[in-house]
Amino acid sequence: MPDVVLPDPALSVPTIADPAGPAPARSGSSPPDTALLDPAALVRRARRQSIGDLLRRTAARNPDATAIVFGELRQTYAELDSAVNRMANAITERGIGRGDRVAMLGHNHHAYVVTWLALARLGVISVPINFMLKADEVAFVLAHAGAVGIVAEDTLTTVADHAIAALDDPSAVRLRGAIGEAVDGWGAVADWIAHPDDRAPDVDVADDDPIQIMYTSGTESRPKGATLSSRALIAQYISCVVEGRMTADDVEVHALPLYHCAQLHAFLMPDLYLGATSIVLPGPDPADILATIERERVTKLFCPPTVWISLLRHPDFDTRDLSSLRKGYYGASIMPVEVLREILRRLPDVALFNLYGQTEMSPLATFLAPEDQERKAGSAGRAVLNVETLIVDDDDVPVPAGTIGEIIHRSPQAMLGYWNDPTKTADTFRNGWLHSGDLGVIDDEGFITVVDRKKDMIKTGGENVASREVEEMIYAHPAVSEVAVFSIPDPKWIEAVAAAVVVREGQHLEPDEIIAFCRQHLAGFKVPKSVRIVAGLPKNASGKVLKRELRDVAAADPS
Repeated sequence: MPDVVLPDPALSVPTIADPAGPAPARSGSSPPDTALLDPAALVRRARRQSIGDLLRRTAARNPDATAIVFGELRQTYAELDSAVNRMANAITERGIGRGDRVAMLGHNHHAYVVTWLALARLGVISVPINFMLKADEVAFVLAHAGAVGIVAEDTLTTVADHAIAALDDPSAVRLRGAIGEAVDGWGAVADWIAHPDDRAPDVDVADDDPIQIMYTSGTESRPKGATLSSRALIAQYISCVVEGRMTADDVEVHALPLYHCAQLHAFLMPDLYLGATSIVLPGPDPADILATIERERVTKLFCPPTVWISLLRHPDFDTRDLSSLRKGYYGASIMPVEVLREILRRLPDVALFNLYGQTEMSPLATFLAPEDQERKAGSAGRAVLNVETLIVDDDDVPVPAGTIGEIIHRSPQAMLGYWNDPTKTADTFRNGWLHSGDLGVIDDEGFITVVDRKKDMIKTGGENVASREVEEMIYAHPAVSEVAVFSIPDPKWIEAVAAAVVVREGQHLEPDEIIAFCRQHLAGFKVPKSVRIVAGLPKNASGKVLKRELRDVAAADPS
């Protein structure tokens, strides 16, 4: 297997002058002698399109437009751009520079957005971390990424301190910034954002330099660090804008965690690129989302299926004025067809879009347009503008329409590779295509339906069962609110189909009723051998169901 190693970001491109190009000299300094600079470097600087450039350009076009709303704070694009420069200069003063890795640990916050943009402007590689992780899990990410700093929410600094203490060399983490209240031993991020110097930092960041390491959710194993560049991300933003019909007059709620690539890169960053207004909420509380849509006249909303379900079931759904909402997006996990139909029925004026992808694709790969929602219900759509997608067999040979195979992609949106994991990188990119690990089928019109994750395909008694197919059938039961189907060990069948079911409020169900319902509509080998009625499904912060936890519970109590 070929050796795949990411280049050292600190060595890839020489630092040159202000990335904004020739500009008025700073007070007390002389204009740079451009004749002494390498002509190739000058051309590269003039042509550059990095994450750090996007906000500055939007601020130049629309300085007075509202960029961010967070609680009582309302900030224009000019003000946000200034805050990013101030924080970048404060970070530079603390000895952090291009190619360094700085972790980010916290719920959604205005300062979280500023931190990400400031690090990008400096060419510092940000490392977002799931705020639900325990100290030892955070320590793994810090060590694997080689982080030299961390910016954390004040309530999570204790977790971060324990994680840092567990490192072989805790002193390597030399920058600690707290978002929120002051914390002993941590700098105040609010003070960094108020730094007196709001001039653009003099850093040259190449388009394909590593700019962020997104660690996969780790619901099944140790997380891997998908390394993204400005080139990959901006290609993805263009796909999002075109396929999602996004515009500068959008007003969007961002309630899902920004440490996750879907909310950050498929929605927040395209909004900032276009000049739209972003309402940042700390989390996906359904009452808060519904109230915000009414108060801010929100036009655009992204939620994974689990959050859409929570909105539909909330008593405020039918009392709030949601008439401003024009575009709704779902993704991150498969949308049950019955839930999709309920959204279309209860929000008839909202154009729905389905996004499918993965972190390694920055993340968008396919899109199902509003006009195809009912005609192709359950489909993930077709490849987006900047992506090629195929369905292949185990030898990477394309399969005919209707045949299950692995979904693979080729695109400038693809990650640079897995951080410090050349073997896994080479395997994922074998034959020059990014292998998703998802199983799907393609129809005669090129529409892809995701069947399952390879690891979630249940092999029972020699037969393959797609957990999604069984979930769709159980969702058709009128008393079912949510369901997850997974495998459990079985002495006879090796693996058996199992289900965890959440019952709608005011309804009653027994496990035997679900089994009988499935037996009416599914082949016998697909019918769950075990059904548990549960109060709720375990999920990570991005709304994905943690089937590993369901398997663990079933293994501990097989009754």
